[in-house]
Amino acid sequence: MGVQMNVVRRVQAMPACALALAFSVAAACNTTAQAHEFYAGKTITLLVGYAAGGGYDVNARMLSRHLGEHIPGHPAVLVVNMPGAGTLRALEYLQRTAPKDGTVIGLFDFTQITNSLLTPQKVPVDFRKFKWIGSIAKDLAVCYVWHTRNAKTLADVQKLSVVHMGRTNPGSSSDLEQKIFSKIFKVKVQSVAGYAGSSEAVLAVERGELDGGCLTWSSLPPNWMAQNKIVPILKLSSATAPDLPASVPNALDIAPDKKSQQIIRMLTASGEVGKPFVVPLSVPDDRVAILREGFAATVKDPAFLADAERLHQPVSPTLGTDATKILDDIYATPPDVVDAARAVASD
Repeated sequence: MGVQMNVVRRVQAMPACALALAFSVAAACNTTAQAHEFYAGKTITLLVGYAAGGGYDVNARMLSRHLGEHIPGHPAVLVVNMPGAGTLRALEYLQRTAPKDGTVIGLFDFTQITNSLLTPQKVPVDFRKFKWIGSIAKDLAVCYVWHTRNAKTLADVQKLSVVHMGRTNPGSSSDLEQKIFSKIFKVKVQSVAGYAGSSEAVLAVERGELDGGCLTWSSLPPNWMAQNKIVPILKLSSATAPDLPASVPNALDIAPDKKSQQIIRMLTASGEVGKPFVVPLSVPDDRVAILREGFAATVKDPAFLADAERLHQPVSPTLGTDATKILDDIYATPPDVVDAARAVASD
């Protein structure tokens, strides 16, 4: 009893500020403990805005096999495809309908960030209103042609009467890349719409329906390059890949003039964040921290890296806070550059 009274007297004697600090620390510890317990027995849904089989889907499924091991409570991780409107359908679901508790993570086409500046009436989304978890790799987009077109260089392709390329939706990354190829580099591209995802467009090239495309390099079948089935003509990124010839020029390096260079940079800058995983803004910060830490640990996991190598998927991660900085830079693009890029991106 005397010991208990001494403890009470000590607590009563504590200055008010110290007492408040003690209680706040205890409350914070309790909140952290609850956050770490939250995912036990739950399922995290990775919502992909494109159809199964393409590069976005491959990234999501690769992450789904390893992420749960790095989240406290080891939740199950499930991939759900919700294609439509260049991934805007999935984004709308994420914002309006999906649970805001950190159990649904969205994966969308990074080009929609650019579109939110170019066509805000069609993409009325401020991507700073999401909390960013990260991306597995920066985007390496390449414009290529099928070997039967007998073209080896950009100059050769510019001489062709027409080059048929597939696109998923207006405003998708492949669509903007094709427009750079066409309007800035003067390739006579005939864009064929109606493909649900990059995997369908790839099959159409093999069937002879299309002459080539502009796509993320890792989305293309590895045997295409190994068997000389395609000729890469132009890359739209400073990134590279082991099987991409060093001789393939970077669009920024061979842009016809300074203004074209600014336009290309503006239209491709969002590729620096790669294929981004995000959650709604209202997800609690402590759960976002857990997801970010889990993601960061996953992309370093030897099992994950082995899986990526098996699937020929590059790993050059952009983590949540770094992605936010890139996003701020994109939204700071001068209006005159946005206007010039808009003219190139329009149909």
